Amino acid sequence: MRLRSSAGFLAGAAAVALLAACSSSAADTAVSTSKAGVQVVASTNVYGDIVRQIAGDKAEVTSIISDPDQDPHSYEANAQTQLSLSKAKVVIENGGGYDDFVDTMLKSSGNTSAKVMNVVNISGHQAPAGGELNEHVWYDFPTVEKLAAQLASTLSEVDSANSSTYAANAAAFAGKVKQLEATEASIKAAHDGAGAAITEPVPLYLLTACGLVNKTPGEFSEAIEEGTDVPVAVLQETLTLFSAKQVKLLAYNEQTSGPETEKVLAAAKANGIAVVPVTETLPDGKDYLGWMTANLDAIRSALA
Repeated sequence: MRLRSSAGFLAGAAAVALLAACSSSAADTAVSTSKAGVQVVASTNVYGDIVRQIAGDKAEVTSIISDPDQDPHSYEANAQTQLSLSKAKVVIENGGGYDDFVDTMLKSSGNTSAKVMNVVNISGHQAPAGGELNEHVWYDFPTVEKLAAQLASTLSEVDSANSSTYAANAAAFAGKVKQLEATEASIKAAHDGAGAAITEPVPLYLLTACGLVNKTPGEFSEAIEEGTDVPVAVLQETLTLFSAKQVKLLAYNEQTSGPETEKVLAAAKANGIAVVPVTETLPDGKDYLGWMTANLDAIRSALA
């Protein structure tokens, strides 16, 4: 699913233009670490948290999307966010069409010196022949390991004095991600081939690594992802997954819902199919590792 900014971006762009006129642009200053640390802007708090895991107190992180109750697709840009981008030394975007507004805002800010990290590009994932790329790569642990390593390298380029700290933190973080991969492998060993249903492709990398097979009609999840109506026949085919007990769980995106997804949720509950809630941003009180641990625990419980 793509994050879509609204017309609020235009107001934000105009406001930041006035702010920029009163100060030197990021492009006019040397790359350095401020007293508060390296200025980093991330498109979502998922990536913002990963930065904190690697940088510790050596970075000041701004996450554009951070409210767990917010539908990421109704994001409205503002002047404060764009001002942060104008000062950023490192910018992390998901890429793959998910958060294109970051590139638009960064260009408008006049910051041409920021190091931009595109996580989809880092992942190496590409769209399958005749299909679309699943851009939700933060649910893919090998990608997160690659991101941690590259983040340590990028931060070291900006702030070489703390390169050993970044490298050590990245190694420790990657070790914990490896433990999550081991949990995925253990679930796959016990439940390989079990059917699963989704409302959107958000958690598919995680489900696939756990050995689960997505049984949801592609037309259903595509329509939900794009915000279009689900054909009646496709909705009925999806509901049959639960009444016919073809799936063991439903992975339900809690941050976006509508009449069709609510019908699917009701069908799962009515037929005793376990529901695994998923989100696109960090829930309150969770860091990335704790969040993904909880997701894996929920999948394991659902399959038990």
